[in-house]
This record gives sequence, structure tokens and C-alpha cells, in this order.
Amino acid sequence: MEHNSTFPIKQNELDMLRDEATSYLKSIQWEQGQRAKNRDKDSKDDSILLYLSRANNGGGATEITSISKTILGLKKRLLPESVAIPLYLNETLYAVQEGITLGIWIKDSYYDASGLSSLNERKSALDTSGKREYESKMQTATAFMLYATAYNILFRLKSVASDDLSVMKQKFAGIPEVSLLSPLKGISCMLFYYDKYLSHPDIIKSDKDVVDFTVVYFEALIAEIQMRKSTLEYQETILDRTYKLENSDFAISGWENVFMGAAKSVEFNKVQFEQIVGNRDAKHFARRLTERLLSYDFIEKKNPFQELGGFMPVFMGYGIPGTGKSMLIAAIATRLKEHCDNLDIPFLFHPMPDTLISTFQGGSAEKMVEWMKPLQDPSKLIFAPIDDAENNLQERTSQGVSAGVKEVIGVFLRYTEGAYAVNYGNSSIGLFTNLPEMLDKAVISRVQGRFKIDGAQTEHDFLDQDYLWWRKFEDTMPDFVNMENPKDYTYLQHQGLAKNMGEILQAVDKPTEARVHDIYDRVEASYPSNSHLFYANLYKEIQTTFPFFSSRDVRNIQSAISLRLTDFDLDQNWFDNPEFYFKKDYETKFGMLKELMRENMNGLNFSEIRRQEVVRYLDNVATIADTDFKRKVDERVAQLKIDLEARKMFDNGH
Repeated sequence: MEHNSTFPIKQNELDMLRDEATSYLKSIQWEQGQRAKNRDKDSKDDSILLYLSRANNGGGATEITSISKTILGLKKRLLPESVAIPLYLNETLYAVQEGITLGIWIKDSYYDASGLSSLNERKSALDTSGKREYESKMQTATAFMLYATAYNILFRLKSVASDDLSVMKQKFAGIPEVSLLSPLKGISCMLFYYDKYLSHPDIIKSDKDVVDFTVVYFEALIAEIQMRKSTLEYQETILDRTYKLENSDFAISGWENVFMGAAKSVEFNKVQFEQIVGNRDAKHFARRLTERLLSYDFIEKKNPFQELGGFMPVFMGYGIPGTGKSMLIAAIATRLKEHCDNLDIPFLFHPMPDTLISTFQGGSAEKMVEWMKPLQDPSKLIFAPIDDAENNLQERTSQGVSAGVKEVIGVFLRYTEGAYAVNYGNSSIGLFTNLPEMLDKAVISRVQGRFKIDGAQTEHDFLDQDYLWWRKFEDTMPDFVNMENPKDYTYLQHQGLAKNMGEILQAVDKPTEARVHDIYDRVEASYPSNSHLFYANLYKEIQTTFPFFSSRDVRNIQSAISLRLTDFDLDQNWFDNPEFYFKKDYETKFGMLKELMRENMNGLNFSEIRRQEVVRYLDNVATIADTDFKRKVDERVAQLKIDLEARKMFDNGH
């Protein structure tokens, strides 16, 4: 997330706060609130809750707790024979200590930035509104401190904890109360319940449980603060900056907690392009995408294709069901992975999970941020497909669209263009859908490259689709398939990759969609189609008929034209010998590509390409607008046919 400024958290400043942090681990006092004590008295699973709310020394008194004593007690209970502290206990205690140290630093920083320090000095002389501001800022400071503490503890322990925490989450009964009244109360309350859980024999049975429980506890604390953050005031100095821990990957940006570098590549089936029948457009596009991603420069953190205008951070593949969308996703991933392994480049295959839409408010946005955040990691190449995109990115104005979908779209738009959008040229999001007309209009306008996934189309495509199926019998039982082969066609010869888009695209003279065609003819009557004014007026007229057409669409047309201008092959030799191109420095790569582009342009005619891409794009806009209407009409017609047929049968005495 790009904030206005990044502030370093320096190790030597943390060293000065560590004593304060360890003093809290040695001893804090807390008096439970009434609600926490009476909590769930009558609940069935009351053992843990009652245990948490039963004060050891009579009702209402302050209780003193020591985390370090509890940890030593655990050592005796879990490893009675050993002198040393078990590894997991040690790591946990260290993580909690460092987390609190960092939390104190963040709190101090907020005190200074928000003016709370000076309010604190004049505390006794404040008037009513001054007192209100003081209390309000105290709460925000406390919340941000606890949040930073919890987030840093998770950052340290997430990789150590078990992958599956579901059993621990079932044992965990929540945090009875979270205090935001002051930093001291916040820390005391947080550690009091943490300690209560740690000393509960049913929850901690091994030293690994200590790590697992700690992760579950501090995740719950973050969730609690996320729920309450909307009630906090004076958040400007939290939201406008990023704090980065010196010599570490850890950074805190406002309230967004996502672990950079934590995203792991998802497994996928290997698929070669030759195994996909038809789809020439899609295969060509996919090949270009992989070549462009691979040109990314890890040292400069930019991609020469971005400067040439041939890079697509967001693209869309659409087509009827059963035409090979999932195979295509796997084929792109396979090709990228093979090249990355060959070039020794880290690769992340990062598909959007199916479980993104959450039922509780705010949950979907948080999961979506968590999914989008790794796309900003400049240290690897990232392919992020969204299959069946219409499920999560559906038109927001349609009836019955869930709040979760709206949250997901909000995050998607924010991260693909606007203040938060960072694209180094190393990651690309692919939307794959059967129903592009159901996608949200704002989402579609982010799409910079689009292609049709239309499956088998020709006689040869269908021959090859069958061949891929029956040749398996041929391998196991030769002569079993006793049928005649075509005379003048070698199987799969037409499934290779095209040389350029010109080979695939039939030359389009005029738009095929009736409404676009009319507008085109009308404008052409006043302006010749090879003049700049022709396009300015064409766009203006299109906007009158299709109100959602905007300058973003014009930019997308421009990038489609740039894609055609950069539609050239990288020399196969470069892949075999990476030092010829891939391993060269940024400027050299950029120079080589400019040379290729110049050669490629000699065979191209700018005004012709511009016309074709404009027509193609506008047809697409109209198709998507019309399909939605047509689909509703078709459904209605089908229903009427069924009603008529039923009536006939009924009248005939069935």
C-alpha cells in the first residue's frame, strides 16, 4: 500500500524500550470488569470461561499476573527433566517481549504525531473539549499499540505455528474483555487473559501448543480491534504512513495486516499449450503475457514492456462454458513456472480462493486485502487468476448482490488503480468468466487486455480434440482404434501458436454490433476515419448511447493499440541462453526491445491498427451491454414455451 511516507523503526530505539516491555511480562495487575466476570455463567461450555473469570482472591479485587512465572511453570510441567527452556516456549516468550517493545514504540510515535504528548503534559489544565480529545486520543493510541503488538507477534510466530489451528481455535473461548482506556490498562488486560489461558491445563498440553495458542489469541485480539476501529477518532497519523522495521520484512500500514512474503504458490496441474484445442487468440495472448512478465527487472524493479506500453496488470478471458478456461489458467502457470525455474526466478501462482466472500461484515474486505497484498511484492513474478470472476466481482447494482461482493470489488478497484495501486510490472491478474456481462462495470473498465476463449471452432480443432482423447487407447492398445486418419492433416499441426495478432484477427472493416455500426457510419459521414477528429467524435457519440463508456475505456483502447505495436516474438535464442537478454541490465533490455519494436512496426500501419482495435473494443462494449438484456429475454421466452407446452398437454387431457 503506497502511503505518503515511510518511517523507519530503528533497532537502537527499540533497545531502549525493552526493559519496559519485560517489566510487563514480569508482573501486571488487572481488575476484571463486571461483564467479563459474569460472562457466560450459564453457557454449556463454561469450564474455560468460568476459569477465565474466576478471580483467585475473592470478588472484585485486583489480581496480579506474571507471564514469565507462568512460562517457567509450563517448562516444569511440560519438560520436568530438562534444565533448558523448551524451544517453542522460548520463541513465544521472545516474540511476545519483542511485540510489546514494538507496540510501545508505535504508541510513543502516535503520542508525538497526534499531539497527545502535549495534551498529556497539560492534562490538569484541560477544559472539557480538551479532556474529550485527550481521552479519545488515548483510546486510539492504545488500540494502535495493541494492534501493532499483536501483528508483530503473529509476524514472528506465524511460520513456527502449526498449519492447521482449527483444534486450538475450538478450545479457545474468545477474549472476555479488551481495554482501550489507556496504554497501561490495554497491556495489562491483554496479558491478564493471555496468562489465564496459558495456565489452563486443558489448553496447553505441549510446548507446540504454546505457539499455536499464542497465534490464535493474538489473531483474536486483532479481529477485536478491527471491529472497534471505526469508533476511534484522530486516526489521520495512523492512516497516512507506513512504519518499517529496520533490517526486517515487517511493516505496518494503517490497520491493514497482511504478511508480505507469506503467500505460498498453489499447486496446479501441468498443461502445455498444444493440449488446448482452438483458442488461438487466448493462447497467443497467454504466450505474450508470459514473455512480458519474464522481462521484469528485479534490480530496477520495473519492466521495460511497461514503458513500451505492452504490459497488462489486469486482463480478461471470456467465453461460453466448457471452452478451456481452467486449462488455459494451468497452461499459463505451467509456462511461467518452467521459464522461471530455467531462469532461476521466484514464481508465485496465486489464484483467488473460492472462500473469499465472508458472511460477517468487513470480513470479505479483509480477506480480499490479504489476497491482493502479495501482488505488490516486487521480489517474484506473480500470476493471479480469478476463475469464474462473475461470482466475486458481480455487478454491484444487481438485485441481491451481497455486501461481501461489494467489499471485494471496493478493494479490487482500490488496488488496481488509485492511491494504493503499485505495479512494478511483475504481476498480472487474469479474470476468467463465462458471463462478462455480469461483471461490475468499474471492474471491466480496469481490464487492459481481453481475449475470447472460444474452444474448438474448425474441422481441424474438432479432429484434434478427439485425437487427444483416443490416442490414449492407442498407447495402451495399438490397433484398437480401427478408424481412418485424415489424408492431408497431421494431428495437432494447427494447435501451434500464432506469430502475431494479425494472423488471428480477421481484418474488421466495420463494427458488427448494430448500434455501434450506426454510430460509426454517422460519424464517418462527417469526418474521414483516418483523422483524429473522427475518433474524438466517435467516442462522444458512443458515450451518449452507452453512458458507462468513459475516458478509462479510451485509455484501454490506447493500451490495446500499444499491445499490437509490441506484438513481436522474443528470440528463442534468448530463452536458451538467458545471458543474451534476460540476465542483461534494464537499459540494455529496454534498448533491445525498442529495436524489435521498430522492426515490427515496419510491417504495421498505425491508422489501420487503431481503427481495428477501436472497432473491436466498441463491439465488445456493446456485446456485453446487450448480452445481459438478451439473456433475460431468452430466459423469459424459454419459460413461456414451457408454459405453452404444458397448457397443450393439459388441454389434450394428459
